[in-house]
Amino acid sequence: MSNELGTRMRQLRRRAGLTQEQLAERAEVSVSTIGRLENGRLPEHRLRTLQKVAEVLDVKPEEWQRLTAALDGQPTPADPAEVLTPSGTRGEPAPAVQPEEPVPTGQPRTRAGAPAPAAPLPVPGPAVPSPAGPLVDAAASLAREVGRRWQREEKHRRVHDPFPLPVRYQPAPAVLMDRPENIQRLQPGVPARDLDLNGDLRTVADTYRSVDSQRLVILGRAGSGKSILAIKFVLELLAAPSSSLRVPVILSIGSWDPLTITPRDLLVDHLLRDHPHLARTTPEGATLAAELVDSDLILPVLDGFDELAEALRGPALEALNATTHPVVLTSRRDEYARAVRDVHAPLVLAACVELADLTVEDLAAYLPRTDRLGDSLGSRCATGVWGAVLDELRVPDTPASIQLGQVLGTPLMVTLARTMYSEVPGNDPVELLDTVRFPIGRHLEEHLLANFVPTVYRHRTPERADPTPGQRNRDPDQAERWLGYLAHSLATGAHESRDLAWWRLGASVRLPMRVLHTALLGGLCMFAANWLVVLFAASIGRLPAVQGPTMLEVAMFGLCSAVVFGLAHCALAAVGRTVAVPTQVRLRLAAVAPGVEHRPVREILTRFGVGLLGGSVLGVAHAWTTAMFRALAGTLPDSELIGAAIQDTLALGLIFGLTAGLSFGLVAAFEAPVDIAAAATPMRLLSVNRATATRQFLVLAAAVTAGLAVCGHVVVGLLQQVLPWTMVWPLDAALLLGAVGGLGGSAAYVLALTAWGQWLTVARFWLPLTRRLPWDTAAFLDDAYRRGVLRQAGAVYQFRHIRLQQHLARVHGRSGRVTGHAKPRPGRRVSEERASSEDR
Repeated sequence: MSNELGTRMRQLRRRAGLTQEQLAERAEVSVSTIGRLENGRLPEHRLRTLQKVAEVLDVKPEEWQRLTAALDGQPTPADPAEVLTPSGTRGEPAPAVQPEEPVPTGQPRTRAGAPAPAAPLPVPGPAVPSPAGPLVDAAASLAREVGRRWQREEKHRRVHDPFPLPVRYQPAPAVLMDRPENIQRLQPGVPARDLDLNGDLRTVADTYRSVDSQRLVILGRAGSGKSILAIKFVLELLAAPSSSLRVPVILSIGSWDPLTITPRDLLVDHLLRDHPHLARTTPEGATLAAELVDSDLILPVLDGFDELAEALRGPALEALNATTHPVVLTSRRDEYARAVRDVHAPLVLAACVELADLTVEDLAAYLPRTDRLGDSLGSRCATGVWGAVLDELRVPDTPASIQLGQVLGTPLMVTLARTMYSEVPGNDPVELLDTVRFPIGRHLEEHLLANFVPTVYRHRTPERADPTPGQRNRDPDQAERWLGYLAHSLATGAHESRDLAWWRLGASVRLPMRVLHTALLGGLCMFAANWLVVLFAASIGRLPAVQGPTMLEVAMFGLCSAVVFGLAHCALAAVGRTVAVPTQVRLRLAAVAPGVEHRPVREILTRFGVGLLGGSVLGVAHAWTTAMFRALAGTLPDSELIGAAIQDTLALGLIFGLTAGLSFGLVAAFEAPVDIAAAATPMRLLSVNRATATRQFLVLAAAVTAGLAVCGHVVVGLLQQVLPWTMVWPLDAALLLGAVGGLGGSAAYVLALTAWGQWLTVARFWLPLTRRLPWDTAAFLDDAYRRGVLRQAGAVYQFRHIRLQQHLARVHGRSGRVTGHAKPRPGRRVSEERASSEDR
């Protein structure tokens, strides 16, 4: 980049009469950024920054073209034949002609001499990173992973079996979208063209490209296919050749709190969770995820606006309206309309489409082809078990046809009906026409929802060599009870969540029980390590035979350790950090080698500080435990007891603190970001964290054992030079004490304070022990995914649909478990009692 860009930017700023501070405030950038821009030192991938500044300075199209030419280091054309606007669109060449009439200065002309149509207003365009820079590589790998993930999910949902349901959309009411001239980003006085917002699954990407503002809202009632449309949109956008560099990323926003988390931070956190390789840092110190978002290389597809708490929908819409970045938003119509009324504005600059219901013709084309069990299989135009139902639906204005046609107007209910009747022998869908059993449409929906889980968990004969051991026959009662607990646990927080994360399964356990859990783990680990070391030392002759006082000292040390770990959990609870998140790193020796990105020094210093504090507390506790044992055993006179306790407190606090701090800092230095494939599925992320936790234990145990001996020797030597104390630190005793701290402390840390440890001790032991989850929790979750009850969304599971999640949570919360259903068999269904109870 030449200094020409900086010179032009200074001229434009002075022409606008702004200081650097005023320009920075209006453009929402730092003053140092403006200084770098005017000095010609703006990084190449910060084109978005230049666009924001240009919008504030009211840069004309020809001036913008000169700025971008200077940014690229190209000669600035004096009379550009093609004008590049800040939105990234190109104007038509304008041949030089003699004007017939005077026109305002600076306005382009047409062949007739009249003023040319004004250029569109600037639209945020994707940044232009260096062709071989890390952002290009990160965006490319992210696009490949997103494409693979949603292709796999589309296949798992059987979208193309036998063919995709015809999800269609049409323009939403005008009150739910911005003005056409704003959507098209037109200059004042330029007439707006008609927007073509009609289409289906095959054309959704083209519809989005036709929206100049690149902001689109997709509305539809529950189960109408919004998520399927979003998945198809992402895949089409990634598959089609396009000049856009943005990578579409779907994220559920049902648990988003817009009062505390900005849309930018929400997107960065999502990228870090589902794509841990983006935790790598750039030379500027930010993560790749943050740089991709800040450089406008991510297109957020925000799914589930209606799932936000009602009080948060207005603030969420206001937060999205505070930016003009491209975005796609899905929601139910009524919830979105209420938010629009609350904030007195729709999503600014956004077009809006609404999904249409399926027609009887759609059902007649689809449902018979899903029946592969009927006697008419193989016959042309055979309707199978759906014949009578389709005949009734074709009869207009009957109560049964109206009610069932409305229920089956959504792909969700069609899929549930297909699962229940087309894939289970003996089930007859004619019962759906019974208006006595199902007087209103909601009873029909509850009937289909209530029977979905028992249907997919029906008994099947397992294969002799089943490649998926977790996919075995399970009792439908138990499976539904466990799923009900999972659904209920997602609604126990301040905001209902859709993300079923394995590391948060224990969050529904009450806080006192979690504190007790941490304290018990810490105490047991330290007690077991101390006991093993004492037995080992006695066996090699370093200690006398184990006697009662020794056992008492070991027990007291374990008890004090339990108190320390319990207090640590309380301290974490006070700052809202009781639930550990999966580590986004792995331990590698190559992490400290040249060419491999190093952990930030700030991260290493933070780990050192945390270890220093925790180790010091544990050292002080050990000192006073020893003092209490000496007082009870009478091994020291009372006159010397307090002085010895003070010496031990100072020495052991420093020794334990320095050892723990250096050990945790060492672990941080050996950390490298997880590979991109590591978080492709929840179970892969679990596997990576299990391996990382094992390595953390081995490294910490060795580091603490050796560190206590070394640090103890150094600290005791320094204290003896400064204080008039006689202190000894024999090597053999130091190694034994280090082994206790290394084995016990490392095991307690890994089991109680890491995501994998909490999963192992809570989700794999405590919750199954209390019959809230099965003992093979991981296999159960994977089995539920394969049966279609759950879906995968990056590193987390989600229920197949929010309606299914809410149904299971509601029934579980009402009865404490899901009860009262019958196993699916001909002539018996389970929805009547549930639907009638919900009416009451």
